[in-house]
Amino acid sequence: MPTLPSPLLSLIRSKDGLQRLLTHCNALHTQSGTWLLNTRAPLRARTGEPKFSLLTRRSWSPQGRLPILNMCTTSVDGDDMTNWLWSVYNETKKQTEDLVPIISNNFVNPDTIFANNEMSLQDIEIYGFDYDYTLAFYSSHLHTLIFNIARDILIEEHRYPEGLREYEYIPNFVIRGLHYDVQKALLMKIDAFHYIQLGTVYRGLHPVSDKEVIALYEGSHVPLEIMSDFYGKSSHGHTMKQFMDIFSLPEMTLLCCVNDYFMKHNIDYEPVHLYKDVKEAIGDVHVRGIMYRAVEADIEKYICYGEQTHAVLRKLSENGKKMFLITNSPFDFVNRGMNYIVGKDWRDLFDVVIVQADKPGFFNDRRKPFRRVTDKGVLLWDRIHHLEKGQIYKQGNLYEFLRLTGWRGSKVLYFGDHIYSDLADLTLKHGWRTGAIIPELRKEIKIMNTEEYVHTVTWLQALTTLLEHMQVHRDPASQAVIQQWITEREDMRSRTKDIFNAQFGSLFRTYHNPTYFSRRLSRFADIYMASLSCLLNYDLKHTFYPRRTPLQHESPFWPEQTSAGAMNIPFHSHRVDKDSE
Repeated sequence: MPTLPSPLLSLIRSKDGLQRLLTHCNALHTQSGTWLLNTRAPLRARTGEPKFSLLTRRSWSPQGRLPILNMCTTSVDGDDMTNWLWSVYNETKKQTEDLVPIISNNFVNPDTIFANNEMSLQDIEIYGFDYDYTLAFYSSHLHTLIFNIARDILIEEHRYPEGLREYEYIPNFVIRGLHYDVQKALLMKIDAFHYIQLGTVYRGLHPVSDKEVIALYEGSHVPLEIMSDFYGKSSHGHTMKQFMDIFSLPEMTLLCCVNDYFMKHNIDYEPVHLYKDVKEAIGDVHVRGIMYRAVEADIEKYICYGEQTHAVLRKLSENGKKMFLITNSPFDFVNRGMNYIVGKDWRDLFDVVIVQADKPGFFNDRRKPFRRVTDKGVLLWDRIHHLEKGQIYKQGNLYEFLRLTGWRGSKVLYFGDHIYSDLADLTLKHGWRTGAIIPELRKEIKIMNTEEYVHTVTWLQALTTLLEHMQVHRDPASQAVIQQWITEREDMRSRTKDIFNAQFGSLFRTYHNPTYFSRRLSRFADIYMASLSCLLNYDLKHTFYPRRTPLQHESPFWPEQTSAGAMNIPFHSHRVDKDSE
């Protein structure tokens, strides 16, 4: 039986919840029979013995006449078979709907820190941070600004059509983690197994039919040799680029808008040139300092979450933790933002501050030495023998950083939003612990907590299990019913996608599979959370334990399936007032 959703599994924490769950499963039977609640069987909890022995099995057939194992060969009246299948369907649906109100009460706290790997904060002595989208969070106005500036650069410097000025930034059109086929000019979502999620492939602003996608790729699988490189870039023969940076949302939107304009006006163009020109225009917004100057000029419009970041840094400082900052942003920009977020004394909280670090090169290139920067931005030429508190350093490399500080291994925890540039090398090569900041997480969890989502996913899972076990009936009458169920399932899968984002769905799932983004997140981040403010809910001796998710061959009936604090359980620091959401 496939693993049930976590809210459904949370029901088994009480005897009443277990009984409801098992009653629900009565309709979801195996070929050799149905699991039924055995109220006489004793509970056993000794080591090495099953924790639950409440199940017995009996064969189940329509009106008690047709053993399941003989369904494929026994001659059965079509109407009788059809009626039986729909009766099982209706009973399963009723059982599921009865569970929805109970499941809806077990909502997930958006301020939870989730663990991919066991980690204790008690072992962490040094905390490191990226700046953009880690210490500083930006409003949606920044994406509009980046889009508009890059669009105008295309028109004014790359001689793109003036008609592009008609296009404005489209919030929520794209999501992070998408792949872009540079040669075919297609934007799409790919799962952890390199399969394209059909229904999420776009050329310009319009979806591409499943039939065309399958024809273009000779199926829906993307071979490894054309996927992006380790850092999500398109190079060395790779034709796919993965957009992992939050700053890439306006870049993807601009690519789609320019493609749309060219198609709408029947203009022949080279997709590779378009990709490179848009990439260069977006880069110019950062490299030329245009974005930095705009944010500094109207900081309240663009930066948010200041008080919570300040509280996190104060908490760490008061508990004697060492802290450092490594960012690709320039000092003036960081200084202006940190003055707004934390206060003018923000540098007193950090033991080391490194700007314009050129990550991910910072983690691999041993050649670049550190260079000290004055408060006025003047570069000094003296050799760096120590990284001193209160000083500002530029560039450098991680190997020199480790030599000068001695901050090595699992006593260091570094937070960043870019899974490749910030976290991958640190966990794979240097053994640091890593924390991913995923701002989209808060919005997705709130959607998952809605009754609409719970109802849809719970019934989708029940219907899928029903299909799995009823597909053995190969007679025409049964197959006609099952085909209707398959159609309903496909509609529900599309609905669950649209709940998150009408074009591309959830950042974390392609229907039932994890996304390629999720796969990299689980590999490179020990913990992940919506923002640094989540740390305020935990003391600095807290141990994060990853959820023991059953493998496909393991029983799904584990006593606990939720991260501590994620569900609405009586932990004072993790409770959420549902009415306030």
